[in-house]
Amino acid sequence: MKIGVYLDEYKPEDGGGYTMQSELFRALCNVRNESAHEFVVISLPNHRIAEKSRAAGFTWIADNKFSLFELIGEFLARTWPNFRRRFHWRSSFERKARAEGVDFIWFLGPRPRQIDLPYLTIVLDLQHRKQPWFPEVSEYGEWNTRERLLSEFLRRAAGIIVGTKAGKREVAHFFQVPDECIHILPHPTPDFGQSRSVSEEIAPDPTLQPGFLFYPAQFWAHKNHVNLLLALKHLADEGLKIPLVLTGSDFGNQSFVKAQIAELNLEDQVRILGFIDQGQLKWLYRNALALSYLSFFGPENLPPLEAFTLGCPVIASNVDGSEEQLGDAALLVDPKNPREIASAVRKLFEDKALRSKLIERGLNRAKNWVSEDFVRGVFKVFDEFEPVRRNWA
Repeated sequence: MKIGVYLDEYKPEDGGGYTMQSELFRALCNVRNESAHEFVVISLPNHRIAEKSRAAGFTWIADNKFSLFELIGEFLARTWPNFRRRFHWRSSFERKARAEGVDFIWFLGPRPRQIDLPYLTIVLDLQHRKQPWFPEVSEYGEWNTRERLLSEFLRRAAGIIVGTKAGKREVAHFFQVPDECIHILPHPTPDFGQSRSVSEEIAPDPTLQPGFLFYPAQFWAHKNHVNLLLALKHLADEGLKIPLVLTGSDFGNQSFVKAQIAELNLEDQVRILGFIDQGQLKWLYRNALALSYLSFFGPENLPPLEAFTLGCPVIASNVDGSEEQLGDAALLVDPKNPREIASAVRKLFEDKALRSKLIERGLNRAKNWVSEDFVRGVFKVFDEFEPVRRNWA
């Protein structure tokens, strides 16, 4: 088949979505010769992606940002289903893919698109269904938008990739997708941490000393910063003052988190560094006492895998899917319980043997499944669907 590989417009500030897409594209370029399928890369105009595509032997075609005409067409197609049939309307993205002879689309990111070609997509989470009370997945019509777009997009997919059995259950339950259409491919370990060189690693703040808790997360409510702060306060009241470093872009909740820091009198313990580059991120992982990743959302998360590969022990939320993803390489805690979080931090602070054991387990787990393995799994999905796809032009 001729596979259209669609790269969405993610920015580094978008976090996991950007990292996942970048890693999979890099891995596809590395293992392209292991598949008999032909690949056409589709993205918005991007010199870097175009050059990498051509260097890998792929065709590259440019998608365009939505014009006013396209936006009107998309709106009519969503609200008036017969519009597409009556006028044979297709988006410019689909017209370009068909003109290039593309048989099948692989969306590297999870954002829905309207398209009539068969396609494979990935689901990172469906937490708007599972925890709709968080403002970032519910306010100002966000819940309705996600539901409307995902309902059609997932039900029409030729294949959906999830990372865990928990994720598969959610897709099947919330959107009634047949089991055989859902493929489990675990979240791959990011490549950036595989290099053991530290020459490019720079402390984001020269006054930072090793031994802090590290939480790289966008400032959303579901990231659960406040219960981590309460755990920190509990430890401080017991005489154990551990610094906390927070990084990530502000998506509306940072001012609230800052207010909580002030109310708990933790200003001297907590540093908010904002968005940082990869070299700074590596330094923080390597010098942290532990990653304290306490998001309410699952079933998979990327930072614990980053921590594993850089030798940083992990404290993570015990949410559905986390044990499946992290195994015995992390301390899992109830994200709603500050005392339990505090207890895990104290264990890692006092028990050097436990810390060393978690580091070793994390490094071993990081080696088990990398992005190239993920892409090879996707190749198998293509192979399974090819006998079906050959039956129409």
